[in-house]
Amino acid sequence: MQKLLILSGKGGTGKTTIASSFVKLSEDKVFADCDVDAPNLHLVIDDLSKSITKDYYGMDKSYIHSDICISCGKCFDNCRFDAIVKKEDSYKIDTYSCEGCGVCELVCPVNAAKLQPDIAGRLDLYTEDKVFSTAELKMGSGTSGKLVTKVKERLNMPITRGKLAIIDGSPGIGCPVIASITGVDMVLVVAEPSISGITDMKRIVETSYKFGIKTAICINKYDVNIDKSQEIEYFCKNNEIPMIGKLPFDRNAIKAINIGKTIVDIDCEIGEKVKDVFNQAIKILNT
Repeated sequence: MQKLLILSGKGGTGKTTIASSFVKLSEDKVFADCDVDAPNLHLVIDDLSKSITKDYYGMDKSYIHSDICISCGKCFDNCRFDAIVKKEDSYKIDTYSCEGCGVCELVCPVNAAKLQPDIAGRLDLYTEDKVFSTAELKMGSGTSGKLVTKVKERLNMPITRGKLAIIDGSPGIGCPVIASITGVDMVLVVAEPSISGITDMKRIVETSYKFGIKTAICINKYDVNIDKSQEIEYFCKNNEIPMIGKLPFDRNAIKAINIGKTIVDIDCEIGEKVKDVFNQAIKILNT
């Protein structure tokens, strides 16, 4: 199965708006939301069946058994992450601060401090009319990259069918993005014609190139800043990166999203333009 990943380098560029349109335009209807910190692709995808839900375990967290603890304070004295909370004569773990290093378990003379599995999020897989893999990381958990890998692995389950998967990635270039890029066949970068948009576009293009993956760019809301859009086009030309479309600012896109639709579900200019971008992306993917 080929995997087309949509990234932006920054938030707010319209990445998910375009990804959801690609899902509607794709015949296979196999897709994933790898923005596990704030997944929202499901909001504009209708007719989803009941998901198969599974707990996601990140790194182990420590736990102090109060019935065994002798309140010696060795765990408190040795925790470099300040994850041990002293309350009167007892000690507890602040799970938001615990890094799961296990020092408290090591120094505890009575084995009251123990590392144990910790639920760090939830995985959801929809498999009926559409195959949709998504997940949500629990607040305060820091293993987003591992969770993204799990989301992508579920696309490879025997129950999954189809030749093309559309993947909505995370903003930025951090761990979840690196995990998203790994193993995909092509990256489509959605660029924003602004100073920060161009800076972040260059960072994600450089990141994608380090993986040796086919990369193309489209500009969203290009007519908001023509000068910056031309700067993006020059960048593409100078670096031999395919520029596969310029999408206009269209208030109908906002109306579509507010009623839970994609931009190809309604009659609007940007919806027609994004069809050309999809066809161009598939053409490059199959080259």
